Amino acid sequence: MTNLFSSRHRLCELIQAEDGNFCPAWNRILDETASMPSGGTCSSAAPADLVTGKLSDLPLIHYHEKDAGPYLTSAIFLAKDPHTKIPNLSFHRAMYVSDQELRIRLGSTHDLYHYQQKAEERNEALEAALLITVSPALFLAASASIPRDWSELALAAKISGEEIETYPARTIDLEIPRAARIVVEGRIRANERRPEGPFGEFMGYYVPQADNHVFEVTSVYSRRNAVFHSILCGSSEDLTLLETLTAAKMYRHLNKVLPGIVDVSCSPAFMNTTVKISQQYEGHARQVIMAAFGADLDYNKAVFVVDEDIDITDMNEVMWAFLSRGRVDKRTMVIDDVPGFYRDPHKDHWGRLGLDATMPFGREAEFERKRIPGETDIDLDEYFK
Repeated sequence: MTNLFSSRHRLCELIQAEDGNFCPAWNRILDETASMPSGGTCSSAAPADLVTGKLSDLPLIHYHEKDAGPYLTSAIFLAKDPHTKIPNLSFHRAMYVSDQELRIRLGSTHDLYHYQQKAEERNEALEAALLITVSPALFLAASASIPRDWSELALAAKISGEEIETYPARTIDLEIPRAARIVVEGRIRANERRPEGPFGEFMGYYVPQADNHVFEVTSVYSRRNAVFHSILCGSSEDLTLLETLTAAKMYRHLNKVLPGIVDVSCSPAFMNTTVKISQQYEGHARQVIMAAFGADLDYNKAVFVVDEDIDITDMNEVMWAFLSRGRVDKRTMVIDDVPGFYRDPHKDHWGRLGLDATMPFGREAEFERKRIPGETDIDLDEYFK
């Protein structure tokens, strides 16, 4: 099963954002989670319908032509901080090697990377479990960017409105959420790296082979008749979630430092951010651009700022506004030699581009968009009856 989380509308439904504005609804959930950053779980007995198997029983998918092998792309890694014991949920690609081994890539900005580093300093393996096909609340929580001393399980509980039921893992010291349909238990070995990749990543290109972490499999089991959730990297399901949650983080930051922030979008490629504002003063848009650059150091390669009448999820509208509402030479900001995406050895993502696509302040009446009278009242279903 795939393409479950591919629309912004569906994500809004999952967090009860009935007005279609994901960012404020998501940030309300984060504010509520801040009052209880850990907990939100209750332990019970393991499900009675668990079936023991092995990795090769799963529908292992070789996604792209030059991938080094089959990959698990939707697996959520569950692990605990070796010091604080706070649990963490996160996504990392996992290459199938054998029924006993996966090779995984841990991004240096992710919590799991720091957990593994702590364990490795003591020459210890880090116990972890891969959860495949989970509840929407767990999936959203695993995708979130939250403080390291918060638990994603607590966030999932807040999203779902109920405690997350768990049960003891079979071979490691972790509590497994009952909502997970497929579980792979094991440990990330200390001081061991082996070749992983190439793999077709979310930007649409192949990430070359590199020595990455080794995951030793100790147990594989599933609920009876479990469904396997698959995500194609770079697909709408992969990007929509990343774009939406990155936008929510941007929205939160911008509202703390500037007035008039209406909404934020990171579509269509999440390396860009489009901010909708209610202009308050001359130069407002340029301040928003500068603040947005500092809000996300990984993905904010380009920032666009538009007025309230623009659909920020439609890049055609955004570019139309930029090209029709003023001089391009005066409304373009380029900042040289600023580091960008963390995995960038050749500095291809250095630098920043800011585009002010708002109307000239004080001249809004000159840029009123033409309308066809009665257009919004037409019901095509009724018209063609």
